[in-house]
Amino acid sequence: MERIGFLSFGHWGPGQGSQTRTAADALLQGIELAVAAEELGVDGAFFRVHHFARQQASPFPLLSAIAARTSRIEIGTGVIDMRYENPLYMAEEAAAADLISGGRLQLGISRGSPEPALQGASAFGYRPQPGETDADMARRHTDAFRKAITGAGVAQADPRYAGGAIGLLPVQPQSPGLAERIWWGAGSRKTAVWAAELGMNLMSSTLLTEDTGVPFHELQAEQIQLFRDAWAAAGHPHQPRVSVSRSVLPIVDDEDNYYFAGSELRDGRDQVGVIDGLTARFGKSYVGAPDLLAEQLAADTAVQAADTLLLTVPNQLGVEFNAKLLSNIAKYVAPALGWSRKDAGNLL
Repeated sequence: MERIGFLSFGHWGPGQGSQTRTAADALLQGIELAVAAEELGVDGAFFRVHHFARQQASPFPLLSAIAARTSRIEIGTGVIDMRYENPLYMAEEAAAADLISGGRLQLGISRGSPEPALQGASAFGYRPQPGETDADMARRHTDAFRKAITGAGVAQADPRYAGGAIGLLPVQPQSPGLAERIWWGAGSRKTAVWAAELGMNLMSSTLLTEDTGVPFHELQAEQIQLFRDAWAAAGHPHQPRVSVSRSVLPIVDDEDNYYFAGSELRDGRDQVGVIDGLTARFGKSYVGAPDLLAEQLAADTAVQAADTLLLTVPNQLGVEFNAKLLSNIAKYVAPALGWSRKDAGNLL
């Protein structure tokens, strides 16, 4: 385990006990939590993107603000739904955020997940072409986006206003190296292989839209191995990265016990259900004393196979609580997985 980061779903709402009651709260607290995480030695600040919901929806202003307040921590998404995206405008925004950060952007993208809106992407002006599925459209947008961030020409030059230039013009700005920091959020073994063949890193969450009857972490470890095998067969010149997400909630004081004691019994095993018409297996949460969590995560074969662990945080409990949670994981849990902080500071 080389890196740990947090993954925030960016919820806000007026529910009882919420410390994140408005969209402004969610955005500003996201910035402050990223700053606190960097001070703790945590390696990444990632945000889930959802539309038509009280969650983070427009990641690039948030990521740029974090980039301007930090100097080391990776910033990223987990994941952007490519059905909704204008590929060329997204290429401009991503390059700008990456340049502000000094090359720290790690951009997770995917076909997207079930959502509150019926055919929500069509409200943004994006509809599948004849014979296409939503997934096909997302992959078409992805292909155009990835070409644009490599500097490929995408629009015919007008010599009258382009200094006499002819041919195709690329979007600007460009951020060198960004193309190697694109991750595909794969929900199955098949899509992980597809991502590897195209040279995208693998981002695997707490569910897979398939079930073979084995524990979730074993199925996910198989997905990771298939990804690595396909990457090697494709002969890409750079090394791939793999992240997995986990809900890790150490109980170290009365406040933790108040919030999570019930989860220790309720969420401590895999779940199998149906999502988007497909049988899916959901991974368990890790809740309990830090030494127990360290032991359990060390036995999680997918965590051991990945190089990056993204820790889902209960963002509506506020910055102070989540900074404490991350500190406890960094102090007592992550070192048992082989992780160590990269800077020379001391944990808070």
